[in-house]
Amino acid sequence: MQHPLRKLYLLYHELRPNSSKYSYALEARVFEQHMDLFVQVREATDSGLYPEITFDDGHISNSEFALPILQSRGLKAHFFITVGWTGKRAGYMDWPELRALHQGGQLIGAHGWTHTLLTHCSVKDLQTELGNARLTLEDKLGTSITTMSLPGGRYNRRVITACQEAGYTEIYTSIPRAETAPLGPMIGRLNIRGNMNLEFIAKVLRPDSNVLSSLERQYQIKATAKTLLGDRLYEKLWALLNRKEHDTDGGWATAE
Repeated sequence: MQHPLRKLYLLYHELRPNSSKYSYALEARVFEQHMDLFVQVREATDSGLYPEITFDDGHISNSEFALPILQSRGLKAHFFITVGWTGKRAGYMDWPELRALHQGGQLIGAHGWTHTLLTHCSVKDLQTELGNARLTLEDKLGTSITTMSLPGGRYNRRVITACQEAGYTEIYTSIPRAETAPLGPMIGRLNIRGNMNLEFIAKVLRPDSNVLSSLERQYQIKATAKTLLGDRLYEKLWALLNRKEHDTDGGWATAE
């Protein structure tokens, strides 16, 4: 009996030409290895999970490194953009780069306006983070935007309702789990870190692997820690543990 196709959405952030201690930055050479693996897995008849590629934030490396690597292998990724950073924040794409992604056949979604945790937003703030972000992307790119990636992976019932009311039909989380077609409105992803080598990624995708279920349990433990510590303290600890460099504008990227 053939099992329904199960997909694993993988979440990348930033690519760099060399290795980095920052856990959310991946060496471009390693990303190439991941993409070659994904091509092999997709072509295999006995693969366990079908890998899908996503990026959060809109870092300039998505255009400089990721796009040519993807195009050379005939792959598509889903790029979720922090719209208020576009053309405004050092190190992030401007509109010409985003248009090149879109025109090159890549998928574009929203990642909020300022990357603020949506669970902290007022009704007015949610309109900016969700509604204004979507409408600006649609206006600048000339395409419909119906997908949203939750900043920091944070959400509650109020946030999900606001996303749906703002016109998003697919909401991407940071919960490491496989998805069975047809997709539901909430889609989990595995956050890829710099210490996840090629062998580990291959093991996650194998038919007999239990790695993903273990990662989901770890995620639930981390979610409990976030609740107990509070977002502000958790962000500081995350920045230290993940060796996050301080941004040029004086802020930190929001922890997943």
